[in-house]
This record gives sequence, C-alpha cells and structure tokens, in this order.
Amino acid sequence: MFETELAGRPFVVETGKMCGLSNGSCLVRYGETAVLCNVTMSDKPRDGIDFFPLSVDFEEKLYSVGRIPGSFMRREGRPGEKAVLTSRVVDRPIRPLFPKDMRNDVSVVMTVMSVDQDCSPEIAGMIGTSIALSISDIPWKGPIAGVFMGLVDGELVVNPTEKQREASDLQLTVAASAEKIVMIEAGANEVDEATMLKAIKTGDAEIQKIITFINGIVAEIGKPKIEFQSMELDHDLLEEVKRDYLDAFKAAMDTDDKTVRDARLLPIRNELEEKYAEQWGAATIEELMYKMQKFVVRRWLLDEGKRVDGRGINEIRPLAAEVGLLPRVHGSGMFTRGQTQVLTAVTLSGLRDAQIMDDISLEPTKRYMHHYNFPPYSVGEARAPRSPGRREIGHGALAERALLPVLPSVEEFPYAIRGVSEVLSSNGSTSQASICGSTLALMDAGVPIKKPVAGISCGLITEGDRWMTMLDIQGVEDFHGDMDFKVGGTRDGITAIQMDMKVDGLTYEIIEEAFEKCRKARLYILDEIMAPVIAEPRAELSKYAPKMLSMKIDVDKIRDVIGKGGKVIQEICANCNAKIDIEEDGSVFISAIDIADAERAMHTIKTIVEDPEIGAIYKGKVTRLMTFGAFVEIAPGKEGLVHISKLDTKRVEKVEDVVAVGDELLVKVTEIDQQGRINLSRKDALADLAAKQK
Repeated sequence: MFETELAGRPFVVETGKMCGLSNGSCLVRYGETAVLCNVTMSDKPRDGIDFFPLSVDFEEKLYSVGRIPGSFMRREGRPGEKAVLTSRVVDRPIRPLFPKDMRNDVSVVMTVMSVDQDCSPEIAGMIGTSIALSISDIPWKGPIAGVFMGLVDGELVVNPTEKQREASDLQLTVAASAEKIVMIEAGANEVDEATMLKAIKTGDAEIQKIITFINGIVAEIGKPKIEFQSMELDHDLLEEVKRDYLDAFKAAMDTDDKTVRDARLLPIRNELEEKYAEQWGAATIEELMYKMQKFVVRRWLLDEGKRVDGRGINEIRPLAAEVGLLPRVHGSGMFTRGQTQVLTAVTLSGLRDAQIMDDISLEPTKRYMHHYNFPPYSVGEARAPRSPGRREIGHGALAERALLPVLPSVEEFPYAIRGVSEVLSSNGSTSQASICGSTLALMDAGVPIKKPVAGISCGLITEGDRWMTMLDIQGVEDFHGDMDFKVGGTRDGITAIQMDMKVDGLTYEIIEEAFEKCRKARLYILDEIMAPVIAEPRAELSKYAPKMLSMKIDVDKIRDVIGKGGKVIQEICANCNAKIDIEEDGSVFISAIDIADAERAMHTIKTIVEDPEIGAIYKGKVTRLMTFGAFVEIAPGKEGLVHISKLDTKRVEKVEDVVAVGDELLVKVTEIDQQGRINLSRKDALADLAAKQK
C-alpha cells in the first residue's frame, strides 16, 4: 500500500492484492472514491494491421453510487456518454507514449467501484492507469498524471469539490509527464487565454508531485519491461521508395483538393502494389503510402514553410456561413471551411424531452444536447452508415461544451434544446465547424444565446528541438502532423478546448502560441464571416417551434393541477392542445405550437390554484341543471351556481330554454360566501362584453 495526498485529500494505492493475472493492476482510493485499474497485453502482435491496437475503457458501475440501473434488464449496458468521454480523456495522454512499432493488443480497463463526488473518479482512473502501466512489464514511456482545475470566485482550485464545481467558471482536465503537457480538455465560462495558461501551469505543478509519487512506487515494485516484436517498416524499402517515387508523391500532394489528391495517389498505390505486394503484403503498402505522404507534408512545412494547399502558415481556408436552409426545422445553419462543411439543425421542445442521465454523476437530466454525425459519404467512402462511435460522441460533446456557457437559463428560456451537426464534407476540423454551425442554427432558431461562439484548430510539426504551428489544419496535416489543438470561444474568452497529441507532449511556449493564433482566428470568423449572416438571435421562434410559457405554483397545489390519476392535467392538455410539465418545486412549463393555446392552459391552471376573484370573468362548462339555475365549472374541480335570474339579459322561464349540460358559457364571479361557494352571473358577463364592444 502506498499513500500520499492529492489536493488535501488522502490518495491510497493498493497493489498485489487483486487481479493477479493482469500485466499491471492497482486499486486507487481517492477519499471514498475507489477505481480498480487493470492493464493487459497480448503475447503476440496482431497480423495485418498498421497501427497500435490500444483499447481504453472506463466502466461505470451504478452500485458505486448506490443505484440500480434503469434499463429493462437492470444491469449496466453499453458505456454512457460520460464513460466514453472519460475513456477518451485517458486514452489521449497515454497513447503517444507507447512504442509506435508495437502491434500487440493492449487493454486498459478502469472499473469505478465507489464514488465520492468530492473526489473525481475520472482523475483517480487516469492516475491509476498510469500506475498500472508503469509497474507492469508493458513497454511504455510514462508515467503521466492528471488533475482537474476549477476557477471559483477568481481563484484557481485543484480538484475542486462538488460544491466548488457548481460555482466554478472553469472545468479543465490537464495531464502531464515529467517534462511536458500531454493532454488538455476544458470547458469554461469565457476564460481568457492568460488565465487558462496559468491554470495549466498550476495543475502541472500538482501533477509533478504525483509523478514523483508514482516513480517511488515503480522503484519499489515495478517489473522490467518485456521485449516485443517490432513491426517497423523496413528502412531500406522506405529509402528505395523515396528514391523512386518521391517526386511523384510531391506532385500528387501539391493541391488543395482532397479528391484530386486521392485521384493522383491512386496510380502510385497501384504501381507499389504491383511491385511490392506479393513480397511485403497489403499492410506494408498502406504503411508505405502513409510514410511517404507524411514525409512530404512534414518536409514542406519544416524546411520550406509550405502547406499542401499553398496557404500561408496562419492563413485560414475560404469560409462561408448560411442560415435558414431547412424551412420546417426550428433553426438551421451551415458553416463551410475549405472542403469541410457542417450543417446543424436545432430542435426545441418542452423540458420533458430533456435527456435522462443514468450514470454515476449527480446530474439527473441534460437540457442541452448536441449530437455529431460523421457519415461515410463525407469522406467519399462507399459504405453503409453505422451508429455513432467514440469519435462522434467526443466531437459532439466538444461542441456542446463550447456552447453551454452562452445558453440562456431555464428561467429565461424554458426549453429542451437539441442540436444535430451533420458533417456533409470532411477535410479536417469538422468539430470546430460544428461549433460555428451550431451557433448559426441556435440564433436562427431564436434561442437567445448571450454571445456567438466560433471554433478553430491549430496544428503542430516537431522534429527534435524544432517545431512550428500552423492555423486551420486540413485533414492531411492533421493525419501527418503532431497535434490538433482545438479551441472554441466568444470574442471575450475560451469556452472549450480539446487537444489531441501524437508526440510526447507540449511546452508552455507551444501552448501559448497556439492560444494566440486561435484567438485571432476566432475573432476573424465571428466578426467577418458569421456576424454578416446573422448578428444576433432572431426575435421570434419559428412558427413550427412550440411556444413556451412558465409559471410557479404553490407546492401544495400541485396535486390539484394533476388530479386523481392525472385526470385534471390530461384534460387541460387535451382541451388546450398543449403539453404541461410540473417540477417538484412547483415550476410549471407549458408548451404549444399556438401561443393562444399555451395561454389558455396557463389561465386554466391559474384558475385551479388561485381563488376566484369577484368581478373576474371565466369561460366555463355547464355540469348540472337544476330548476333554480345551472352549475358551471370554471376550472377543473371548481364550479359555481348561475341562478336562473342571472342566466340571460331577459327573463328566463326554464333553465333548459337557455343552456344544456356541456355548453360553454362566459360567466362573471359575483359573490363568494363564507363557505367558499361561488355565485356566477352570465347576465353580468354578457353586459360587460357588450359594453366593451361599444
């Protein structure tokens, strides 16, 4: 057992007690949070692949928070969105530190067994994974560690508690090795670049203490790293291809059109297959194609400052924005950057359509949902679409995080909001295009966002001590480069960051330069491209969107509005063609396509929960006829008597001569006696109506 402190809370690592057949295992206890971390590796490399097969899984067990799963089977199913996002956050910092020529399967499994909401299981899982890998015999150039940074009342907080997170303007996860920053993921309420960099540095200082702690564990119980079969491409073969085909690759790559580039590369591929496939196999041909393209792209950038599409290093591809493309949806926006094009559609609905969360967090529902779809046709592939994978979930969450800080509160805008970004064409930075497209769509839908948000990415090429960054990377630069640094924000600050790395990390100097380049580009997109198309949210919602009203009623009156078995509320919904949601605190949300229907429903509810006012006029329904008058229901459960003398402006001989059961009447409250009985008058209501018409 090894013990230390993390952000003032006990951090305990248990090894050697459980999971004896894993290559590396540890149980991490952070406060009362417990995460079991296991890493395993296959004995032999996988045949026929040209990548390192790593899988990372963060398994949320609902027993960890004392809950039974809500599914029909009452057991955990496929990973939820939060689990997928955590798996990605752990995957990104550890993946670049594995040998690039290793093809053995490696599996990382983090099982959440107990959750103390003040002590993040995500951070415990990340550090536990690093410990398990470090003490195992799996080749890996760690350790790394991570912390969660908050910004509460202007002060940076390491691993904030649940209460502090609720008040925090920053949700930053930063991971680092002993030398460099290896992962950044953030959501923020318009935090400026200087504060963000300070938060990263503050987190790094805490991380270095954890790395020292991990190194102490490794020194005591770490296993020697095993030898593995290298699957590195034959150096002489690569040099032969460079000698014979380098000029052909340069000529093929020198275009800004992905389709043209692919067409030019095809005959080279065919020739290589004809020449080498029988001897080396299809996987080797694929790797040769990759290595040659990577060589050309990197040499152009580092040696000549040249990009494949001829742009300047800090030049953005041609941009375009458009709104209102889809007439029947509630809001739509399309953003185009070069050959990358994303169309976002926004749907508004009542709060009953908010997403119900069934995970280990304390968030019961999610009101704003952003989904990202990446169909095969967007990259010119001829295959059937499939359900969203981890990449799609991650990109959707990034855009969602970028826009959350500018959304109106439930009190200001009582709607559930769903944005769906359809990638129509992809040549790099589709996640950032979806941020821009979603901003356009939200404003087109009339959602009163506080400020528009835009996103842009910055790339990196490194070689030894040399490095350079470039703005707005396209697909080939992302594929062959070392970093995709994505930043979303408003004119006043950052709202989201996601950093993907292929090297062993970043220095503060690189991060600072990337921040500044992204800031300038973001302002240009907001002011020069998006603002001329739509500068602010539309004043009115689409005629196809539900109109929403809200009110607050006494908690004791909720049962009166709902009625026995829901009879009253169902009747109001049917009569008014509306949807009604009632929260436990007495908040009532009413939605209807026609605002008049919503207003009728609200009036009916007010009539139920408020005592009728003398002199007020109501539209009621006749429920019973007596010889002396008619009983009229002015609201569910509330009725009064219209005496025969008050049924009409002229004399009435029989009640049946004027009204029948089921008739709707305008009536005026004339008296409420000490027993609460209500006297009504149709005669007075008709007189008041006639006077108004005059």
